[in-house]
Amino acid sequence: MPVGARTLTCYCEGHCPGNVQNGTCETRPGGSCFVAVEEVLDEETKQWVPEWSHGCMSPEQGGGLLQCKIGTNSPQIHGKGIVCCDNEDLCNRDLPLEYSPRTTTTPEPPLVNTNSMPLFALVISVALCLAGLVVVLGAIYCVYRRREKRKPAYLMNSLYNTTNGHMPIADLVEQTSGSGSGLPLLVQRTIAKQIQMVHSVGKGRYGEVWLAKWRDEKVAVKIFFTTEEASWFRETEIYQTVLMRNENILGFIAADIKGTGSWTQMLLITDYHELGSLHDYLQKRVLNPHMLKMLALSLASGVAHLHTEIFGTPGKPSIAHRDIKSKNILVKRNGQCAIADFGLAVKYTSESDEIQIAPNSRVGTRRYMAPEVLSETLDLKVFEGFKMADMYSVGLVFWEMARRCITTVRGAKNTTTCEDYALPYQDVVPSDPSFEDMYAVVCVKGVRPPIPQRWQDEDILVVLSKIMQECWHPSPAVRLTALRVKKTLVKLETDCTIKIV
Repeated sequence: MPVGARTLTCYCEGHCPGNVQNGTCETRPGGSCFVAVEEVLDEETKQWVPEWSHGCMSPEQGGGLLQCKIGTNSPQIHGKGIVCCDNEDLCNRDLPLEYSPRTTTTPEPPLVNTNSMPLFALVISVALCLAGLVVVLGAIYCVYRRREKRKPAYLMNSLYNTTNGHMPIADLVEQTSGSGSGLPLLVQRTIAKQIQMVHSVGKGRYGEVWLAKWRDEKVAVKIFFTTEEASWFRETEIYQTVLMRNENILGFIAADIKGTGSWTQMLLITDYHELGSLHDYLQKRVLNPHMLKMLALSLASGVAHLHTEIFGTPGKPSIAHRDIKSKNILVKRNGQCAIADFGLAVKYTSESDEIQIAPNSRVGTRRYMAPEVLSETLDLKVFEGFKMADMYSVGLVFWEMARRCITTVRGAKNTTTCEDYALPYQDVVPSDPSFEDMYAVVCVKGVRPPIPQRWQDEDILVVLSKIMQECWHPSPAVRLTALRVKKTLVKLETDCTIKIV
């Protein structure tokens, strides 16, 4: 602040404090009074007219923002002018100020390039369309997300609603997204907590299977040993693969891990099939040709679904089972098969060309291993090899089924016969064969299960005997695919139907 600076009282108009008309204002020490003029456009006459204003100028503005030099006029540019004073109070009331008016009387309208109008309109239209599309997609997404968030809550309500009955498990599964990948995890855990164990129905190297109840429904609970965590994790992952659900794949319900710091219990909850495994079923019952056809076709259909990659959104990877045997196949009340036990399964997606092999110490069942697996010549980088190894095992299971199919003894119309149940290679290897045992029989000697002569007397046995022999061919490339086997059996059923009619 300059030494001896004083406060001035100035005449104000247009710049008065509180917008007072024709009043006064006081400057801060070192400030000045000013009078300014600026041409503005009269909206009625469309003429440029001068507009005067008086007021106080702060010390910071003097000679700064308004380019005011005290006692002199500022350059008259574009119809503007300003002059300042600080010699006495109200010195700006009659301070003379001249200005140079504009040369034009009305503002010139901006020039418009008529050639750019269509392009401009097109750009605006496209922008509006894109904005509308974004809004619509956003609304659809919000509705979808809202429904997805409500779905678990709706399912949870149905789990706890005991006053008006409850929703059956089959209906709960139907209420999912339709992707075929199972129930939401929260619902799975809730079901697992409500399970009541009844009694053990089987035990294997992976763990134990129990009959249990969820409310009034029977379910199967597979309890894994603590050393089989990799199998539990892999099987759960496979069951929850998108589009995995199929009538010939064991129906998955829930998976959960229970326990404390001292113990862990890994559960896998699935549909319960009281007839048990195909291995147990064939020991207790004989099959007629229709039953054999139903079992064989449903097994081929289940394997074909596993092996088939489904493209699209959502899609399904191709899956190889790697442990197909009669103990891992369940028999449903409708006479069809349901494939179970996916602890060793392998997934493959052609888009990424990646084979997802689980880090699992289990390697399958030696009795059902394909020659290339026993000889360790299977190329783990080519997924087709895993599928062909599956088909070798399928051929052996067909052989187990066929032995139990009754046929009429030649020359005795009322007499039927079938072979006793037997495991593949039961007569040439021990009950628990080693790799060396199986390699010597299957790879070195080239032994395959025998085909009884009586199988030539029944259509389904004739067809199955040809299928199984092609499936257990030593060269994987020669073996039939699951889809080819399925189509062959479907055609046989159709032909038989036509003959009956």
